[in-house]
Amino acid sequence: MAAKEHMNLVFIGHVDHGKSTLVGRMLLDSGTIEPHIIEQLKKEADEKGKATFEFAYVMDALKEERERGLTIDVAHKRFDTDKYYFTIIDAPGHRDFVKNMITGTSQADAAVIVVAAPEGVQAQTKEHIFLAKTLGVAQIIIAINKMDATKPPFLEARYKEVKAEVSNLLKTVGYKVDEIPFLPVSGYKGDNAFKKSANLSWWKGPTLLEALNGLKIPEKPTTLPLRLPVQDVYNITGIGAVPVGRIETGILKPGQSVIFMPANKVGEVKTIEMHHEVVPQAVPGDNVGFNCRGIGKKDIRRGDVAGPVDKPPSVARTFTARIAIIQHPSVVTEGYTPVFHCHTSQTACMIEEIQQKLDPRTGQPKKDDPNPKLLKTGDIAVVKIRPTMPMVIEKASEFPQLGRFAIRDMGMTVAAGMVIDVEKREG
Repeated sequence: MAAKEHMNLVFIGHVDHGKSTLVGRMLLDSGTIEPHIIEQLKKEADEKGKATFEFAYVMDALKEERERGLTIDVAHKRFDTDKYYFTIIDAPGHRDFVKNMITGTSQADAAVIVVAAPEGVQAQTKEHIFLAKTLGVAQIIIAINKMDATKPPFLEARYKEVKAEVSNLLKTVGYKVDEIPFLPVSGYKGDNAFKKSANLSWWKGPTLLEALNGLKIPEKPTTLPLRLPVQDVYNITGIGAVPVGRIETGILKPGQSVIFMPANKVGEVKTIEMHHEVVPQAVPGDNVGFNCRGIGKKDIRRGDVAGPVDKPPSVARTFTARIAIIQHPSVVTEGYTPVFHCHTSQTACMIEEIQQKLDPRTGQPKKDDPNPKLLKTGDIAVVKIRPTMPMVIEKASEFPQLGRFAIRDMGMTVAAGMVIDVEKREG
């Protein structure tokens, strides 16, 4: 049997809208978790006065179960449909969502945005949709959850109201609403998650399972110029320097000349290894080690990026980006110099100019703040950034994988963003 294609999936949504419960339901109904474990969690939840929380305990309880050494599959975030296997990026809170989305190597290929039918769109729903768009999640599914809790239960009119609210929001951010599946669901009761439900007899569209099976495997960007961020450089006796990294775009082949930037060193690819086997070529998503004639161990380091000599990776003198401040204890002002994490590079960069604040709901410049000098948690802005040392960064429109970044300071992710334009260093 051919191996199933793999996708990374993130469930996001406002804090009490039931995303953990929905994840728990999908894991149970797909047979990833045994029913007796849910029963046990139900008992625990009832005893703690948290009735209906048993599914939400799944992600947490599994951690606990693992620590106690019981026999639950450690890869508890994997679940299979008949078509794909998914890795669920567990995103309990807003902060983790962002950390996972950009600093994690698992870039989400798709997101399920969970909106509770009784409450409808909340502030965090708006933020998550904006971030999903900012961070380049192209495929989304809107699950209107807690349909069992409308008054009366499973009320079609309420589903339609919430769908209209979410549609307006998606339009303002720039998603094409007619291409996005919406569906009613009850994560707690299981209606329309893995199977159709008599309670939702009015619903003629897909179940959540069908919508997930309808996602498309993202295309591998093989036609773009090569970009290979270096994760590490090994020095192997008799061979020399062996850079190791994951190909983000393009194709790597033996005999090819590559330039490493910002080191500005050129070498010729001799052999490529993947999982300790020599391979004839490597494509996006492949983690490889390759031997490069003309490159010494001290010539290059983590954070350098390999590319073709005629289309070298861009080294920025400055770059302009759209950033979202996720959490900051005080305010961000011009001159602030935190660490930017982009591909494998970690470089201190200075926010040189705050050019405009954007309205999170529309993405348009804020009329009431034409000359912003400080940013606080929740703000979205266009800023000009100057790296304190040479770094490779690309326009997100050209190389999305090298145009997204996280900003970290004080041990946390304070902001996330994407590059609009790069002013390249000459020479």
